[in-house]
Amino acid sequence: MWGCRDNFPVSFPHPARPPWRSCRRCRSQRRSHCCQDRRLRRPRLLETTHSVETPYGSVTFTVYGTPKPKRPAILTYHDVGLNYKSCFQPLFQFEDMQEIIQNFVRVHVDAPGMEEGAPVFPLGYQYPSLDQLADMIPCVLQYLNFSTIIGVGVGAGAYILARYALNHPDTVEGLVLINIDPNAKGWMDWAAHKLTGLTSSIPEMILGHLFSQEELSGNSELIQKYRNIITHAPNLDNIELYWNSYNNRRDLNFERGGDITLKCPVMLVVGDQAPHEDAVVTLPLTSSHRLPRLFLLPQPGKLTEAFKYFLQGMGYMASSCMTRLSRSRTASLTSAASVDGNRSRSRTLSQSSESGTLSSGPPGHTMEVSC
Repeated sequence: MWGCRDNFPVSFPHPARPPWRSCRRCRSQRRSHCCQDRRLRRPRLLETTHSVETPYGSVTFTVYGTPKPKRPAILTYHDVGLNYKSCFQPLFQFEDMQEIIQNFVRVHVDAPGMEEGAPVFPLGYQYPSLDQLADMIPCVLQYLNFSTIIGVGVGAGAYILARYALNHPDTVEGLVLINIDPNAKGWMDWAAHKLTGLTSSIPEMILGHLFSQEELSGNSELIQKYRNIITHAPNLDNIELYWNSYNNRRDLNFERGGDITLKCPVMLVVGDQAPHEDAVVTLPLTSSHRLPRLFLLPQPGKLTEAFKYFLQGMGYMASSCMTRLSRSRTASLTSAASVDGNRSRSRTLSQSSESGTLSSGPPGHTMEVSC
């Protein structure tokens, strides 16, 4: 049956009648299909997987959608122990994220040997350093003929994208860095890592990087799921090589107002009690935003809302619809204002600024999101 369930004027519209004529809401907007047609609500995006040779080996990446005129691509890079699917699919499959992915082409880069079905590297293989992994990205963009990107990285992937942005600032319009640790391991960290390696397996050490000690102690179903994925991964030897490269990273040496800093808008995201929480909140870049970690996503609406405001601050998606989280906040604030009058109105303005409204400063460089 065509038409919205509550708004169609006739029970059985004529088969030749366009769907929007059978729905008052869709008829007023002259849509090509009904807003209640679940089969057409979320069209399947074109998905293609490519591999390209670089000076440091082959890299595999998956492209979703088609390039949009005058818009950058969203390029993601995953953390250690994960690939692009296990790291980013929960976020990009979230309902409120669909408006974003319909407006941007996405490029999901898998670190060498991390893609599904990847063969195990031979014994003695020299895995690229994180700096060399960052130097692979220009080959990907040249292959796709993309000029600029908005990077989204988690953990090791955040470090790689930050290094790439330092080396190629003209090609990066914005960065979302989640749980980034820009500092090299000191002697104490190195000694602790070596000592842990004597008593813990590689999967357990990686889990200690992905989750806090409180989360590991809880041994929730999610922890068990990732422990099983990493422990029984057919490319566990490759994961260990990626892990070693991460632990041998150099210091990014960020300086507030200095020569070594990111020139593009940056949104920092860190999970509560995350292993690298202190490193993120002390970065001399921009305001940090406490949000659930990306691969956990107990509340993906918060990260989606923050990302949408971030894009709007950069000048994209100006007419974007409000997320369900924004709508619920707006409704509650409006209700409070109607009850309390002018005194509540001032409080409403204060609360709305905390709920994600952009400040009047430089677009995209500062943003406040309450979580």
